[in-house]
Parts: sequence; structure tokens; C-alpha cells
Amino acid sequence: MNRRSFVQTAAGVMSFGPQGLSSLAREKEEGQLEKRALGKTGEKLSILGFGGIVVSKATTQEAAQRVEEAIRGGVNYFDVAPSYGNAEDMLGPALEPFRKKVFLACKTQKRSKAGAFAELEQSLKKMRTDHFDLYQLHAVTTPKDVQEILAPGGALEAFAEARQAGKIRFIGFSAHSMEAAIRLMEQFSFDTILYPVNQTTWHAGHFGPQALEKAMQKQMGVLALKALAKGPWEKGAVRTHPKCWYEPLSDPEEALLALRFTLSHPVTAAIPPGDESIFKMALGLARRFTPLSEQEIAGLKEKASKGQPIFRYPSNEWKA
Repeated sequence: MNRRSFVQTAAGVMSFGPQGLSSLAREKEEGQLEKRALGKTGEKLSILGFGGIVVSKATTQEAAQRVEEAIRGGVNYFDVAPSYGNAEDMLGPALEPFRKKVFLACKTQKRSKAGAFAELEQSLKKMRTDHFDLYQLHAVTTPKDVQEILAPGGALEAFAEARQAGKIRFIGFSAHSMEAAIRLMEQFSFDTILYPVNQTTWHAGHFGPQALEKAMQKQMGVLALKALAKGPWEKGAVRTHPKCWYEPLSDPEEALLALRFTLSHPVTAAIPPGDESIFKMALGLARRFTPLSEQEIAGLKEKASKGQPIFRYPSNEWKA
């Protein structure tokens, strides 16, 4: 995708807010989080998801309490991965009493069919379930990732067979480069995409509108990462949130504006950073969601364009 096509693509999806949400089925019950349709799946998810890192390194009691608080707050979308430390070990038992009430997503970074199958079986066991509602190729970034996934004997073959066997319901991927996201969507009919939709990444990094445009064309469900990312940690900065490899927005009003930016796009749900205090803050903020006004959109664009994004387009991995 060249610079000219990026500009054309961006122009097609830069109109967001109430207008951008008009094609997305939404529902809101008093005292609960808004829920939105997930592409063509027939599912409706809470606009805030629970990332498994929230319970990594927690005690059994802490994990159970955090999960119960999230569900009481209206969260019905949970996401985990083997790479999140001991998150699967902690989330599985904590979520088990609520499994039938929630939409459970998991991921694998294995790129071969055999590796993906083996990790799927391990994750199912740890999560104490017989199936995942959504299984995703995790952190697809490089040309090599894409090539191995799509090749004969690649991970995508495992996904297709697992779906046929009833071990997974829907197939998706998460992406850390725009080029990888576009290439995957061109090669397979995925149900969902999980990728960064962030104010600074969008405006200063030119990263985001391309995948959203493609996903909308294919009627995929869009799930958002990094909504509350401020930017890279500054050199020598005290990392106040050690579970976050980037600096999160911890000021509630700044975080609310950032969350509203993400959710003012046709995005089904956003997953906050894995820090438990940030998630708790985000849970309260999500209840206050309203689409951005035209004035807010203009002001936010000016400010975000001056920030330091954690992802950029084009990405270094795909440069010749």
C-alpha cells in the first residue's frame, strides 16, 4: 500500500463519531456497559474487554475477585494468551463459574499447524473449557509470519480443522503491523481482527485507518488494542505500570477521551492495558462513553498528531 492509497483509505474512514457508528448494532441496558455486534458472528460484546494480563501474577483470590467485579460491571468479553505469563493458569479457575455467560478468546503465536494444535489443546486445558469462542493468530507482524501461517502445514490449517471439530467457533488474528493485517485479510475470510486503534498511533503514526477500512469492507468484527496507550516509556522513566511495555494513560479524563476516540469508530470493543488499576479505571470510564463531537475530533487530532506513537505505518519489518 503506497502513500497515495493510504491517504485515500484514511479519508474513507476518518468520518467517525455518531455517523461512523450508524452501521453498528448497539444496545445499552441501564447500569450495564454498552454492547455491540461483532461483525457477522451474531455475537454482541461489551465495549470493554478483559485482558488476561490483569490476573497474571495475582493470587487465586485476587484473580477471582477481579473477574467477578468485571462481570458484575457488565463485561462479557475475555481475552487471554499463553504469552501472558501465568494468566491462563489464573484466569481459567476464576472464569470457570461464569464460562457459559461470556465470550472467551484466546491466541497462539505458533506459526505451524502442529505447534498451533498443541498450544490450542494446552490452552483449552488451562482455561477449563472445551472450546474457545474466538481463536486468534497472535501478534502477526512480519512477512515471515504471514508466509508461514498461510503455507501448507501452517497454523491456519490447524484453525480450520479445530473449527470443524468444535474446539473453536470463530477465527481471527491480532496484528502489530498494518501490512501484515492487510495481507492476511486479502488471503482468508477471518471473522475478526484485533489491532491498535489509538489516537496517537492513528494521527501521528498513520497506523489504523487502513485495516479498519478493509475490515469494514469484509464485514469483520473489529476489536481494539492500545486504546489507553500514551506512548513509549521515556528513557530513564520510572515504569509505574510494569505490566505495560508502553506508558499508559493514567489520568482519568485523558483516558476517557482516548477511550471515546477508539469507541467512536466502528469498533466492537476495546481491551485496556493489563495493569489491574488501569483496567478498573477503564471499567468506570466505559460507562460514561459518548461519541466524540466534531469539535472534540478536531481538537484531539491536533493534540494527538504531536505525540509519539507506539506503532507506525509503514512498518520497519516490511520495508525493502
